Amino acid sequence: MKEYKRHEQGVGLIIIIMILAFLLSVGLVVVTTTSTGSQVAGNVRWQQMAFTAAEAGFDASWMAIEGFFNDSAWSSFDTHYLQEPVGIDIPYDAAYFRRLTDEELLNLIGDFDNGTTPHANIIFYKQEFIPQGSGFDPRFTYTAFLIDDEAYGAAPNPGDVVLVCIGSVEMGGRLITTRLEIELAIELPGT
Repeated sequence: MKEYKRHEQGVGLIIIIMILAFLLSVGLVVVTTTSTGSQVAGNVRWQQMAFTAAEAGFDASWMAIEGFFNDSAWSSFDTHYLQEPVGIDIPYDAAYFRRLTDEELLNLIGDFDNGTTPHANIIFYKQEFIPQGSGFDPRFTYTAFLIDDEAYGAAPNPGDVVLVCIGSVEMGGRLITTRLEIELAIELPGT
């Protein structure tokens, strides 16, 4: 039997501890990656639902606006823009709609928790649209309004506008949103 020198004793134990530490770190990375993957998939799913809500807002707004023009209630977009709160359509103002997050914008133009707004010219505000039982699922909503794209500094053109649609999904105290901005223009006869 081989006799070990005093400084060689315990080397095997150190090597085993290093191998176990390495395997533990690899295991933690695998567990973290696995759990993160499902969280990312969940976030992508909720974001897609918010996008679907924004698209539903666009479709409903398009039908409403088309109906206003067909019924001759509107002849242009003039006077149908969202102009309140003050500054929402002015690019250098702190309240400009493109400077705000979706959640800030929704709370600026109304009381999102209650689904009410004091401002005129909002086409839809926190509109529920997914049927559930005898009503609609309150977790899935859209908001839509028009912004004058020449509101400050450009020559006025009541024939075009920016339609803003914000889709919202409320899940477990979280609000997931997606915003669509679509430029609309009146099609003139012969064009």
